[in-house]
Amino acid sequence: MDQGSEMGSISIPDVPLKSSNRRMPVVGLGTAASPFSGSETTKLAILEAMKLGYRHFDTATLYQTEQPLGDAIAEALSTGIIKSRDELFIASKLWCSDAHRELVVPALQKSLENLQLEYIDLYVIHWPVSSKPGSYEFPIKKEDFLPMDFKSVWEAMEECQNLGYTKAIGVSNFSCKKLGDILATAKIPPAANQVEMNPLWQQNKLREFCKAKDIQLAAYAPLGARGTIWGSNRVMECEVLKEIAEAKGKTVAQVLI
Repeated sequence: MDQGSEMGSISIPDVPLKSSNRRMPVVGLGTAASPFSGSETTKLAILEAMKLGYRHFDTATLYQTEQPLGDAIAEALSTGIIKSRDELFIASKLWCSDAHRELVVPALQKSLENLQLEYIDLYVIHWPVSSKPGSYEFPIKKEDFLPMDFKSVWEAMEECQNLGYTKAIGVSNFSCKKLGDILATAKIPPAANQVEMNPLWQQNKLREFCKAKDIQLAAYAPLGARGTIWGSNRVMECEVLKEIAEAKGKTVAQVLI
């Protein structure tokens, strides 16, 4: 990828990912909706984002949006919205029920089939827990939770990268301690850690830890996850952020991103 991508007349900076030759655009489009579902509307939204200049797209097995994202990529290539697959940065996630040594590679192969791609740019462990195989639901039922064998699951993630199915591997929702569990045995360290982060939840300790370990920290739900089962309007309605936005002549959402 180029050292930056264009969004209209605005250049989007990107950052290098350790243990990979890929660079990740710092602004991307998440494809999760609440409740989780994929649809023609999802595909159309992705295509519009591509026309605006977005090149970083985030999906997951749980979201049910891999297939519409794959359809959007195929259409964008055929219609000339993008010239090459290499323009894109595609990330997907391993769901908890597949977070078992023998299920990791097949799970990524299934994601690639859904996406109609030969590889993705980043594959991450969605949560630092495993669950009963075969179930794809959130919240996970209490009786289906299982402790994760970090060593064996990460070995399978490393195999995904060595096989060329993904250019980089990482994690999501991992604390400093759980990152330490991965780093203790990893041959390929995590390139990124996706966590919920915004001005009201700054994750200072985790940010410092990831910086020290050369792990790129990526923020999801920077607007406060309004509309989800856990989110609220607290971030978007923050008076301090409103004052900053007004002073800068921007929207609160622009300030947050």
